[in-house]
This record gives sequence, C-alpha cells and structure tokens, in this order.
Amino acid sequence: MEKTILIKSTAGLHAELAAKIVQAASKYDVDIKLVYQHVTIDAKSILGLMSLAVPQGKNVKLTASGDNAEAAVEDIAKILE
Repeated sequence: MEKTILIKSTAGLHAELAAKIVQAASKYDVDIKLVYQHVTIDAKSILGLMSLAVPQGKNVKLTASGDNAEAAVEDIAKILE
C-alpha cells in the first residue's frame, strides 16, 4: 500500500503531529514508512519523523505492508491531511 500526502499543517511536520502519527502507526502490526526527499523513516519513530523537518506544502509518501496496511495508511493520512 502506498499513498502520497500533501502536508497542510502551517507548522509542517511538527512534534505534536509526529506524536499523533506514531500513536496511530503503533496500533497496527504493519511495517509503515514515511518517505520525504529520498529519506525513508519508520513511521513508529518520533525522532525519525522529527528529523525529516517536512515544511507545509510538501509531499510525503506513506508505504505500508502487512495485514492492515491499507487501514494504517488511511489513519495516518487523515492526521496529515
């Protein structure tokens, strides 16, 4: 499962948003990654997400594999959109 998402938050991918992503991703037994500018980070890693420093208006790609990959991607997409 793969989905490209536009970051709409005026603060970009900030600490609070990263925490929400980690909480959502951790509910699923899937391998889920967030990709920005050719850097791939585990979506269950708050430090990894924060290190990306994605600004508003940029696209990120979510990729997931596992039994509930589609549900995990959709949950995280709702947080980011």
